[in-house]
Amino acid sequence: MGGPLTENLAEDIECVLFRIKRAALRAGREPRQIRLIAVSKTVPAERLKEAFDCGLADFGENRIQEARTKIGSLAGLPVRWHFLGHLQTNKAGEAVKMGFELLHSVDSERLLGILENQAAKAGRTQRALIEVKLSAEPSKHGVTEGSFFDLLRASREAPHIRIEGLMTVPPYSSVPEEARPYFARLRVLKERAQTEGFDLPELSMGMSHDFEVAIEEGATMVRIGTAIFGGRTK
Repeated sequence: MGGPLTENLAEDIECVLFRIKRAALRAGREPRQIRLIAVSKTVPAERLKEAFDCGLADFGENRIQEARTKIGSLAGLPVRWHFLGHLQTNKAGEAVKMGFELLHSVDSERLLGILENQAAKAGRTQRALIEVKLSAEPSKHGVTEGSFFDLLRASREAPHIRIEGLMTVPPYSSVPEEARPYFARLRVLKERAQTEGFDLPELSMGMSHDFEVAIEEGATMVRIGTAIFGGRTK
């Protein structure tokens, strides 16, 4: 299933890494502060193996069932898996058992409680981010700004869940600059939380069409699929 590397894939990865570096330097940041997460939904495991051979080690999945298959296929590789999609409460236990490096989408006290229970049973600490909904789009998930601090404070009662930062998905726009206010709001929210004593080093924000703006606003993780793997079907 390996086969030769696809030259275009290697070039596309190199191009994305160059753009990350350029955006970081433009913002006066160290490029090594930004982690590239390759969004691998609908991308077959063989293609991910090629991306791994090109130097990528962080892959992001949106669906538990699809992730389960790929994690099994690449079990022999030192890959770090991220869960990026909306996490339903009935899938929370499985998400913990599957060993995701990071869950990007904790968005309610109910989900937090279930994850805490499952992580305690598994005898592990689950790293996670709080997803914040900053737009009025009904299709978007996340805790509202008004409820964010309630959820963050509740995490203090979940010793097996380590909240390490925030995530958001702004409304899609073909104009990257239109996402900047949402990224800036998430950064400010993180800074406010840190004044309350919360250690939140991570900001997961920015995708293929707007990740450079996200880096300028403080992103430490960018979630990139199309710019690496090309257009995908659902």
